Amino acid sequence: MTPRAAASDEFQLGFGFTEVPDAFTPLVLEADADAEAEAEEEADAARAADRLYTKLLTLGLQHIRRIVLTRNRSILVSVKGFELRVHEGFVDAPTEMHVQIVRFVMARRKWERQAARDAIVGYPLPRHTKPPRAPEKTHPDDEPLAERLAEWHTRFNGERFAAALKPVPIRVSRRMLRRLGHYAPGVDGGGPEIAISARHLRRDGFASALETLLHEMVHQWQHENGLALDHGAEFRKKCREVGAVPSAKRAVC
Repeated sequence: MTPRAAASDEFQLGFGFTEVPDAFTPLVLEADADAEAEAEEEADAARAADRLYTKLLTLGLQHIRRIVLTRNRSILVSVKGFELRVHEGFVDAPTEMHVQIVRFVMARRKWERQAARDAIVGYPLPRHTKPPRAPEKTHPDDEPLAERLAEWHTRFNGERFAAALKPVPIRVSRRMLRRLGHYAPGVDGGGPEIAISARHLRRDGFASALETLLHEMVHQWQHENGLALDHGAEFRKKCREVGAVPSAKRAVC
């Protein structure tokens, strides 16, 4: 599941297997520094968004129910429905810039919105200096799970895709906190892979993780057939053909 597709492919599970997998032994995960750091980063972003939202309300913002912070330097401020998306660099900007954001959102005259836009675009955003994290690898303790998932990938490929899919690496991710699974068409210049959340395996069991795997294999099918990675009509049709759950739903941690 790609960030563009839904941001993530997290969904409610429940199709029947023709054969029930072996009983699943619950995982006992050690504390993972990367996962905890990611969770803390998300919490910090949520607090910053709330702080900015409160500030903009005091400056006259109306009709907006939620602020989402982004790192998109092409679209610094945008509104969709009741959601306002703002580049994270404006959180600690001077009050005058917050005033311009409110003017941009609330303006009724074209010239007023244009003036606010020019001020926003002209603001020197700080550079995001956090170094990229190293690509994640399956934890050694999770290798047996990754091997079992790879075996089921081969089985599903033969039984439900007429062996048309290519073999891809299957990774168990301890960093993946809010998604159940993910299909990546290319990883750091390498080939495609499927990642399954270790938390999902621990919490929901191996059978549910297999449903997630099958969902991701439909995304793999899309990619290998030159289709967009989305949850559109072709995706839903293929899900029905192979018995996968097509709907995406964010997992609640």
